[in-house]
Amino acid sequence: MSETMTILLMVLLTIGVFIITIHIAGWKMRRAGDFILRDLKEKKAFDPASAVELPYAKSSLFHFGLRDYRPKALNALMENGDVRVLEGGRYYLREGHRLTGTGGGEAA
Repeated sequence: MSETMTILLMVLLTIGVFIITIHIAGWKMRRAGDFILRDLKEKKAFDPASAVELPYAKSSLFHFGLRDYRPKALNALMENGDVRVLEGGRYYLREGHRLTGTGGGEAA
C-alpha cells in the first residue's frame, strides 16, 4: 500500500472515530436527561410547592470513575424549559411537560 493511501486511510479512520464518539456522548446525554425527567416524575415534583433537591445537580471537582452526564443534562433541560429551578436549588418539571421515550408517559 502506498504512503498516500495509508495517510488517507488514517485520516478517514480518525474522522470515523470522532463521529462515533460524538454520537456516544449524545446518547449518554439523552439517557441522563431521561433519567432526570423520570426521577422528577417519580418524586412528583410538578410545581414549585413540590420541588425537590437533586443530589447530582452540581458536578464535583474531584470525581473519580466514569463521567457523570447528569449535571450537564440538567443544565440542558433547564435551558430547554423542561425543568425549572427555585432559588434554593430545588427543581421541578414545568407545567404540562410530557415524558417521551422509553418508560415515558404524561407527567402532569
